[in-house]
Amino acid sequence: MFKKILVANRGEIAMRVQRACHELGIKAVMVYSEADKDAKYVKLADEAVCIGPAASAQSYLNMPAIIAAAEVTDAEAIHPGYGFLSENADFAERVEKSGFQFIGPTPESIRLMGDKVSAKQAMIKAGVPCVPGSEGELPEDAETIRQIARQIGYPVIIKAAGGGGGRGMRVVHTEAALMGAVQMTRSEAAAAFGNPAVYMEKFLQNPRHIEIQVMADKHRNAVYLGERDCSMQRRNQKVIEEAPAPGIPRRAIERLGERCASACKKIGYRGAGTFEFLYEDGEFYFIEMNTRVQVEHPVTEMTTGVDVVRTQIMVAAGEKLPFSQRQIQMRGHAIECRINAEDPFKFTPSPGLITTWHAPGGPGVRVDSHIYDNYFVPPHYDSMIGKIIAHGDTREQAIARMRWALAETVVEGIRCNIPLHREMLVDAEFLQGGTSIHYLERWLAEHQR
Repeated sequence: MFKKILVANRGEIAMRVQRACHELGIKAVMVYSEADKDAKYVKLADEAVCIGPAASAQSYLNMPAIIAAAEVTDAEAIHPGYGFLSENADFAERVEKSGFQFIGPTPESIRLMGDKVSAKQAMIKAGVPCVPGSEGELPEDAETIRQIARQIGYPVIIKAAGGGGGRGMRVVHTEAALMGAVQMTRSEAAAAFGNPAVYMEKFLQNPRHIEIQVMADKHRNAVYLGERDCSMQRRNQKVIEEAPAPGIPRRAIERLGERCASACKKIGYRGAGTFEFLYEDGEFYFIEMNTRVQVEHPVTEMTTGVDVVRTQIMVAAGEKLPFSQRQIQMRGHAIECRINAEDPFKFTPSPGLITTWHAPGGPGVRVDSHIYDNYFVPPHYDSMIGKIIAHGDTREQAIARMRWALAETVVEGIRCNIPLHREMLVDAEFLQGGTSIHYLERWLAEHQR
């Protein structure tokens, strides 16, 4: 096992990884920007290194500074968390070439799954169901592109091969709009991702977003840890997540999970990963794989009893998975609400000083957050300041506990999105379960403030 790990991230995930390290008896080196010098995890660090000014490009995205921090502190491994450099194959490669262990997949796996075209081709070979679409990158010839669209059937969606986070996508309803959409998406993809390649898929009208959590080791063992329903989204950004997914037959999830675990073995995957699917009319369609720990991993931890971050560290150290597929049992239901420093209905960021913070408690309630009284939320980063997770024996109990947890929570000095969560937790459609990825945006349009 490692003696010292550098945590190359900030916010609640930095705190989460720090806790896992200390539980395993590992010293945690925390890096921070000048804007995060007063963060709780910096104060609690075994060692802390400032890696640059507030701007991400000069700190949390600064590869040489992070690797230098690992060198001067004699760290043995680097945990990238999520976001920032977590899915950057060049960073993973530089980490390992510098003599450290990257706590995540190999650079080859990150590249394979980071390019949506190669990822889809790998999944088709592995028997994972995919959305009908082009066999690979769209060619330059306009007539060929039109023929592909006719074969798929409108509406179609044009996607950037190197895209992610809800960016680099454009829906096309008619042939007249097709080529303009392809050219615009190519231009955006080149500017945003440094890769102009795009591909085409059938646009599903009213799907749900279902994902399968997997974990694999270096010894070609792989398991799936159930599923999550992440359909409550705004602009492709998740707002509420839950496990298991309401109303989907257990056997269908098991078959899908088995295929995902098998795919991990075929591509030589290691560490934590998430296969993301659209689900419509009883069918699953692979859209992408995230080669890192997810924001919503706590709902999986609460329903399986598996510590995802601890297991990440163990398999990175070369240990075998400490459980088999047969030992993974789903227990009850869990819901996660992302708490963001933003206007709850207009979504404008609300950085500033938190004058009062009171976290909820009680049976089945978990809070993952790095904030405290008089913590200043910097304006430079993502607006998420924490997550509240509620677990119960049933979905109804988990929802009841979440309602009370949200009622108990106090955040003063800034605006946050707890009022939106409170309304969602009494919404009739949400309570019924099985809402599509478009539901929240429609709800917001109808309830404009």
